[in-house]
Amino acid sequence: MTRPSAAPDASGSGASDRFGTGPDPTSAQPAAPGAPAAPRPGGTEAGRRGPTVPVSAGPAKHRAPTNEDDHFEQVLESLRRQIRDLDFAEGLVGAEEGRALREDVLAQLSDYVLPRVRRPDIPLLIAVAGSTGAGKSTLVNSLVGEQVTTTGVRRPTTNSPVLACNPADVDWFSEASFIPSLPRVRQQGLAMPGKDGMLVLAATEAMPPGVALLDTPDVDSAVAAHHEFAAKFLDAADLWVFVTTSGRYADARVWEFLQVARDRDTSLAVVLSRVPRKGRRQLLDHFGAMLEANGLGNAARFAIPETDQIEGERFTSNVADHIREYLADVAGEAEQRDRVSRRTFIGVIDSFRTRVPELVRQVEAQIETGRSLGAAVDDAYAGAAARIDTALGDGTLLRGSLLARWQEVAASGELAKSLRLRGRRARKGRAEQAERGQRVSALERAVRDALEALVVSAEERASEQIEQRWREVPGGAALADRALDQPGSGTLAKQLRQEITEWQREVAEMTAANGATKRSVARFVTFDHDIVALVMIIDLLGYERSNSGGGAHAADASGPSPQRLLKGLFGAQSLRSIGGSARENLRRRVLGLLSHERTPFDHALAAAGIPSEDSAVQLYQATYNLEIAR
Repeated sequence: MTRPSAAPDASGSGASDRFGTGPDPTSAQPAAPGAPAAPRPGGTEAGRRGPTVPVSAGPAKHRAPTNEDDHFEQVLESLRRQIRDLDFAEGLVGAEEGRALREDVLAQLSDYVLPRVRRPDIPLLIAVAGSTGAGKSTLVNSLVGEQVTTTGVRRPTTNSPVLACNPADVDWFSEASFIPSLPRVRQQGLAMPGKDGMLVLAATEAMPPGVALLDTPDVDSAVAAHHEFAAKFLDAADLWVFVTTSGRYADARVWEFLQVARDRDTSLAVVLSRVPRKGRRQLLDHFGAMLEANGLGNAARFAIPETDQIEGERFTSNVADHIREYLADVAGEAEQRDRVSRRTFIGVIDSFRTRVPELVRQVEAQIETGRSLGAAVDDAYAGAAARIDTALGDGTLLRGSLLARWQEVAASGELAKSLRLRGRRARKGRAEQAERGQRVSALERAVRDALEALVVSAEERASEQIEQRWREVPGGAALADRALDQPGSGTLAKQLRQEITEWQREVAEMTAANGATKRSVARFVTFDHDIVALVMIIDLLGYERSNSGGGAHAADASGPSPQRLLKGLFGAQSLRSIGGSARENLRRRVLGLLSHERTPFDHALAAAGIPSEDSAVQLYQATYNLEIAR
């Protein structure tokens, strides 16, 4: 789409350094140039039905879409997809701000920008917004020329906005075209109160084709949902008529909305209502100075005096004629309406230069938090694996019960007894065999217990480290609780026992398949593979290091050298091969268990909804493509 040229200020002839005061009720005022005369409320035509916003009777001229339009629409669709697919992790840094920005930009793309790219001939939407009790509904009824919305400070339609349009335009404002997610009801003439959160469509011949007036919820309502509702409609409007009162114009909420209009260069008119006769000049000057100070000096300004001249929920005098004439000027011809809508459209597109990067910053904040949380898991379990690796080879485990059980087996002569000449039968009594079996079984259990204690201790330490680091991150405590509450805790010890038992069996099989049977000693000696496997395990756990003086308990590690015995049976090369395979087998099993134990933390992170690493890059690219397409 070719970028539209900047339009003149939408204030038209109504903009000035002073507020419009409205015509004198006793004097006739001509209509805006080129527009038909408006019926005079309160005069002979006061009760006559007819359009009082004198605009051209036809919609904007339709222009056939061009290839540039198609490309621009594709770029906008791509940006919308990127934003729509964004997710934010609840409670983490950037979540609340990111979701609000995401919904804001997404709604404006869907409800305002894309519809106007696809159809240049849509009706001009004028949103009348503002403070509670400012008289928005009375003004809307007065501009239309008949009652289309109910009035009152606490009217029942506070959160049921009313849209008045010509019957020829009502289909455009159906669910298929205008804010599709919003439920609505169609009514002819007077729009009766709808359900909370429902748009009421009031089709009336009093509205000319091509223009719609929207009575929005109060921007300073006590109900927060009303603010969001009002913002949704303002985001979809071409022109804002913002109404506030002489008693509330300085409220912070009023200026929040006005500053949004300023930042997006939205076509804007401001109306100060309920202006008392006494002190009127000073009040208008002060409000005007506030507009200037907030960068809104070019907005069209109007004042409505305090009056009780209201009948049928609209003004009976001509106090709103100056606003009607302003709207007749800015929306009178198709070309002028196009200029008004183009200014707002360009302002919205320009605002994406700052709004989307701000959204990206919130995405990056969540990604960085996700990296930090993930790094805590990686560091903790990498540390656990390193501690286990070290302890498996430096003799740390050869103490306490395991060392005692080994010394019992070594001192009993079981190692020598397990070796015998081929053909010679072992002569053992039943008592001796039972005793031997008990000692070997006790050593096997001690090996399992030592390995189990090592791995469980390392895993518990890793889990505690992760929990501590996660709880230090804003919002991380909930993730930690979610991870720790997942089922499956307490099964590590059982799984470990099973893995270690299988590992001990595989070590015995390796000694049988690759050991002494391939050496010449096999012609003379046979041995008990289970006992030799235990000797192999004791050697793998660092017996030689422990007994060489490098360990704190070296003096306790006495007895025959497992390595000397194993070298005699298998040879140095075969021993290295078997030992390397056995050590790697144990390490693989332990790392597999650690990987399983970290799963709750990984799942908690994956389920949190943290944006993906490449989402920020894709958003930047989509924004860059939009800038090029403009």
